Amino acid sequence: MLDLKYIRENKEIIKQAINDKQLQNTLNLDELLRLDAKYLQVLKKTELHRNLKNELSKKVPGIKEKDEKQKLIEEATKVKSELNEMETELKKLKDLLDILLLKVPNPPAEDVPYGEGEDDNVVLRKVGTPKIFEFNIKDHLELGEALDIVDVDRGVKIAGFRGYFLKNEGAELEMAVLKYALDYMKMQGFDFYTVPCLVKPDYFVGTGYFPWGEEDHYITQDGLALIGTAEVSLTSYYAGEVLKEKDLPKKMMGLSPCFRREVGSYGKDTRGIFRIHQFTKLEQVVLLPEGEEFSKEWHEKMLSYVEEILQNLGLSYQIKLMCTGDMGAGQRKKYDVETWFPSQQAYRETHSDSYFLDFQSRRLNMRYKSSDGSLKYVSTLNNTVVATPRLLATIIETYQQEDGSVKVPDVLHKYLDFKDIKPKKK
Repeated sequence: MLDLKYIRENKEIIKQAINDKQLQNTLNLDELLRLDAKYLQVLKKTELHRNLKNELSKKVPGIKEKDEKQKLIEEATKVKSELNEMETELKKLKDLLDILLLKVPNPPAEDVPYGEGEDDNVVLRKVGTPKIFEFNIKDHLELGEALDIVDVDRGVKIAGFRGYFLKNEGAELEMAVLKYALDYMKMQGFDFYTVPCLVKPDYFVGTGYFPWGEEDHYITQDGLALIGTAEVSLTSYYAGEVLKEKDLPKKMMGLSPCFRREVGSYGKDTRGIFRIHQFTKLEQVVLLPEGEEFSKEWHEKMLSYVEEILQNLGLSYQIKLMCTGDMGAGQRKKYDVETWFPSQQAYRETHSDSYFLDFQSRRLNMRYKSSDGSLKYVSTLNNTVVATPRLLATIIETYQQEDGSVKVPDVLHKYLDFKDIKPKKK
């Protein structure tokens, strides 16, 4: 959420953000500002009436003459009735204004390129050379089924479309990837959390996933929603609280199952375990003092953690700077990390790194007391550390051997009692 005063004073910047982020159909800024002007007008009248009511209430006890006192009582009663009507109208206007304010996007940073969609994203760099195979390779599903480590057929039987099982060495390999990433992030000074997966809608609103992405989340009969990322729970951890500047940055990582309906992806990536409804992810969240330079510095730092993990796993990848039309409404700037999938001969998204400034913290009322004693909103950032089984899929494909076996990346050896996965004998 943006400061309403900022919106009033920067109308053209907000209109540009709405257009750049392709949100013209979700918000009419002129309508919001007209509603705001009406709200301020009614607020002014309401405050004058409150003052008048208080003055009349003070006068009545001091009047001795009966007729005059009765006249004042009648006037006070009328003012009170009018005040009640004004306060009712004020509340209705405030409620409507609050709904519209939740739809105002965060303006993109100055170095974010304009674009209407994913074709306009900019590749900043490629790291590593995609492996060249001297034999006909298989995709992760063919390999997984032959090695008896992935079972999609029974996953679909039990869970429906996009369901899957990881089993045997596949399940162990997933745990090894997660444990390696967790240990790496502990070395960077991050605190480790497991987080609630069922969360109140208020915190989806607070982190900016509602109202824009509500259709892509599962909502239960109890009015709770399943998270699509630990970011929702972790960023909300200090919601409604006041931190101390000396305690910032807060470096947090959260492990959780994640659930996404994948609305709008009908027909995309239907094979294997790439685009699925349930997966496991280790997420990093950082809370900072205000100041965009701090956020820029940490945005790059969080990206560097992911790059080192991918390099240590021996995977090739590219970094993309997302354009205005392919980033979230709340994001100020966003990188995607895309890892090489040999069977597709393409880089595919495995990580997402974003900063928000105070967009989320205003919605969550999450502040800190600065060294000068003033209260300020924290700045928030998040990035994937690893997400499985998507990352598992590219590891399996990258490390496949001609005999159908799959080698385990060296960095994971200490977490497993095997160094390769061999086809099962029939």
